[in-house]
Amino acid sequence: MSADTFNHNDAAGQRKAKRARVLLAAKLKTADGEIDCRLRDLSRKGALIECRPTPPTGTELVFQRGAISVPARVAWSQPGRIGLEFDHMIDEAEVLVQLGPGTPKEVRTPYRQTIRGSVSEHERKLAATWGMTVGITIPDGSY
Repeated sequence: MSADTFNHNDAAGQRKAKRARVLLAAKLKTADGEIDCRLRDLSRKGALIECRPTPPTGTELVFQRGAISVPARVAWSQPGRIGLEFDHMIDEAEVLVQLGPGTPKEVRTPYRQTIRGSVSEHERKLAATWGMTVGITIPDGSY
């Protein structure tokens, strides 16, 4: 992985991918070891991370959160915060999974909800993936 493998923002410096604000635990794997961090902002192309120590700009590492494990480069760095640029765009479903509740304790649905109407195979897989992240099994008949 080298710096030229990363996609850069357009000429005006505008981000092309939508970002979601979050506050989730994550890890950075660097050549110097593993760093526990907080994920503050996530998109398909990158992330805003709070961590100490703070890797310098240009550092290549692996970002890990849940099922996401993606090579990344530190695009910018300031004390306690870094901006990551992923080596490749992550799947939109992976971003959505990270935005859902993190543990079964956080699921507070007092009744069983179902999805009405026809559901595509992709939507079924997305629902099953989400269910695994919150500790529930979604049976085929609940669609």
